[in-house]
Amino acid sequence: MQQYLLEFEQIHYTYPGAQQSALNNLTLQIPANKRCALIGQNGCGKTTLFLLANGLYKPHKGSVKWQGEALKYDRKYLLQLRQKVGLIFQDPEQQLVASTVEEDISYGLCNLGLPDTEIKERVEQALEEFGLTTLAERPVHHLSLGQKKRVSIADVMVLRPQLLLLDEPTAYLDRLHTRNLMATLKKIHASGTTILMATHDLDLVYRWADWIFVMDRGRLVLQGKPEDVFNQREILEDLQLGVPLIYEMLFSEETAEEGPVLERVRQRILNLFRYF
Repeated sequence: MQQYLLEFEQIHYTYPGAQQSALNNLTLQIPANKRCALIGQNGCGKTTLFLLANGLYKPHKGSVKWQGEALKYDRKYLLQLRQKVGLIFQDPEQQLVASTVEEDISYGLCNLGLPDTEIKERVEQALEEFGLTTLAERPVHHLSLGQKKRVSIADVMVLRPQLLLLDEPTAYLDRLHTRNLMATLKKIHASGTTILMATHDLDLVYRWADWIFVMDRGRLVLQGKPEDVFNQREILEDLQLGVPLIYEMLFSEETAEEGPVLERVRQRILNLFRYF
């Protein structure tokens, strides 16, 4: 039986002064141990969902549940929740708070009141795991964007969350830094952390995700395995999302004539691309 870490049940949320709800009767469940992707047009509610996920926002209607229990909104509970549900913003500048890399990674641990020896040990481990050891004493404002994103991930992962939320993690990164980031996420998932990533990169989604959520105007309109979601081409095109390039190449009008052999070839190509 599938276990869910985080569940959103009939969620409504409207920003002050807004005429439309950011989330409109949203019901969505994040399965444990999966690599999940969240896709949709700008303004569909992805970021709002993330802010509700670790208690930064509180729904106006509906409930958010962590491992089957409704979230509480007192300070003590939320402090514990944010150790379990780590959120990484699109812009790392929103997350970096200290002067140096080492100080920034230790910030959350210090807030937990952990012993100095444990803080030192966990910070050193995080510096090594995320390739930041040589940058430990570097001022954060001297870092490149790719380095800042690595630090922001280390800031969260040093708390050892069960669920990691990433809002457009590859935005503004070149191919090298994107490849390095995805290698980091592979290690994080292998260590037992469930991941939910919001992104517009459909090719990345197809290669990486085990499960996909598609949102539109504050609602969940599709979910499933990548091959099942992207087979719903008409729906995705109506939402102006489209499909990954590999689907565009294999299922365009020019290649519409199908036979059993061609279909088998297509499926083999799709599978190779999926796990490349």
